[in-house]
Amino acid sequence: MKKILGITVLAAFIGGAAAIGGYKLFERNQTGSTISEKQNLYFANNPLKVSSAGTADFTQAAAAVAPGVVHIKTTYAAQSGGGRGSSPFDMMEDFFGGGGRQMQRQPRAASGSGVIISQDGYIVTNNHVVENAEKVEVVLTDRRKVEAKVIGRDPNTDLALIKVNANNLPVVKMGNSDNVQVGEWVLAVGFPLDLNTTVTAGIVSAKNRSIGIIGREQQGNEITEEEYREYQRTGKRPDRPANTSIESFIQTDAAINPGNSGGALVNANGELVGINSAIASQSGYNQGYGFAIPVNLARKIVDDFMKYGSVKRGYIGVNFVPLSGDEKPEGIKTNEISGLYVSDVVAGGGAAAAGIKSGDVIKKVDGVVINDSPDLQERVGRLNPGDKVKLTVLRDGSLKDYTVTLKGEASVGLTANNTAGKAAEVSKLGATFAPASQAQKAKYGISGGVVVTSVTTGKAFDNIGVEKGLIITKVNGQPVNSVADVQKALPLGRNNMVSISGVGEQGSYNYSFPAQ
Repeated sequence: MKKILGITVLAAFIGGAAAIGGYKLFERNQTGSTISEKQNLYFANNPLKVSSAGTADFTQAAAAVAPGVVHIKTTYAAQSGGGRGSSPFDMMEDFFGGGGRQMQRQPRAASGSGVIISQDGYIVTNNHVVENAEKVEVVLTDRRKVEAKVIGRDPNTDLALIKVNANNLPVVKMGNSDNVQVGEWVLAVGFPLDLNTTVTAGIVSAKNRSIGIIGREQQGNEITEEEYREYQRTGKRPDRPANTSIESFIQTDAAINPGNSGGALVNANGELVGINSAIASQSGYNQGYGFAIPVNLARKIVDDFMKYGSVKRGYIGVNFVPLSGDEKPEGIKTNEISGLYVSDVVAGGGAAAAGIKSGDVIKKVDGVVINDSPDLQERVGRLNPGDKVKLTVLRDGSLKDYTVTLKGEASVGLTANNTAGKAAEVSKLGATFAPASQAQKAKYGISGGVVVTSVTTGKAFDNIGVEKGLIITKVNGQPVNSVADVQKALPLGRNNMVSISGVGEQGSYNYSFPAQ
């Protein structure tokens, strides 16, 4: 009897130790893993019970997703100048017309949407929803208001990760955006026009859509015809930063309005396939199509923020021209009408090391056919420095595979060429710059200039109302065509004053202001 009792006690002890150990392992996984691991663990214990069979009925999907989509309210500092700041509406307005707000001051408050992706309070939203906000407040579905901390922002994808101090929150399950099909039913869930949770339905009308809305001031590695001709004539690469923006939107006709930014695009199974970001409209309200960032790209950005606090992006190291059936720029010697024509290979980059040459046509990435730049950018955008990618290129009439090891920002000149210049400029003018493109010069009839790519709140440019996107042609009377020119012109004029001249959508402008 004593022997049996001893065995029972020992078994109970071992079982208790195993339970405690299992709980500790569960606890570690909840606090220290990636979003993918957090989601796998959560939905292993909380399976999503949604059926998409039969006729179009989205009640189950809507019920599963709506509790995990939150209302984000942001507060901004007052602006002394007449320029606009950043709000959840600016991204749509700048590209699609804006509904007449161009002359208004920066709002003191605005709103958007966000998607809860872990029980412990991580929320994904758009960068433009929280950019420059002094305070970010999240209204949960149970009407609790919780202040959020911005974990990271990535203007290159228009994604941001925020966190609230709360637990046991409802979670929206991440799906696989690669499996999304044109014609598939999808739901847009968010808080449009400051309304409560709103669900709209539509279909996926296109994939891998680029609309030129992210980082328009960055004239990237997709070069223009004029720049390519100049490169062929002189052998000099265009003087501009490498392209770091990624656009490969899922396009839908589900109704999306201002305030939906950062909200969920889900399939009929209730799985998150995209983060709503912009609309196609002349009035600033829904008149046609909405655009969402694929969740597979969002997953990488979120995991980087959680692991490193910033995005670790890998680069192939090429400049390219997308091919089509239209007349090709001078110097492109190929009859191909699809793929990416390699116009230049960055010295020291991953492509150069792998053997990619100027004149190659990239036809596939990891076996997937590439027809345009979004196809390449979105797939490579999910990878990190050190990752390998297989490029299938057409050379001399034959297809050949090359394995490229992606390299970091320094390989394309972002760190080496731009970082030092930015630091000096921000301290003097409160802004960052990029050389104006040939298209911008032609548009405004100018021979040179630099584009204002960002403005720091409370600094010189912000205080006098200089907006992002304006082109500066002179600083202290000296023509400027590069970041270096701006720095050279910055020694102050008389009475500690700085003068700038330039041009924008509203015409030419001149400012004079005291240096900070």
